Amino acid sequence: MQLPHGAVIALVDGKQFELFRNSGNEADPVLAAMPSPNLDEHNRSGGGGRDSSSANPTGHQIDEDAHAAAATAWLNQQVTGHKIEHLVVIASPRTLGEMRRHYHKQLEAALVTELSKNLVGKSGPELLAALQDK
Repeated sequence: MQLPHGAVIALVDGKQFELFRNSGNEADPVLAAMPSPNLDEHNRSGGGGRDSSSANPTGHQIDEDAHAAAATAWLNQQVTGHKIEHLVVIASPRTLGEMRRHYHKQLEAALVTELSKNLVGKSGPELLAALQDK
């Protein structure tokens, strides 16, 4: 897979949000860690029930969904503000599903690829290897 120069890789799971930028070129990508932004996780749209069914998620799941929504809101803002031109999203499967519900049309256009896998905490070379295996 070709990873454009300047592409941002967003790693998201239910609690963490990490960013990397390709400071190399397409033929020889080099991922440099970026500072993680502070997110507004007050979007508790998942409901507030006590039962642990999918129709009535637990507080833990609501927190994870709010984190996914907040990460996506931040990414949407960066893409629509022309600060991110090319984006790769790597997220745990459930988190990725939640994030897709909040994608802005411009973010969808900026997506280079998505990977449904939890790779939070991995190094740049490990991320590149996972993307090559995709």
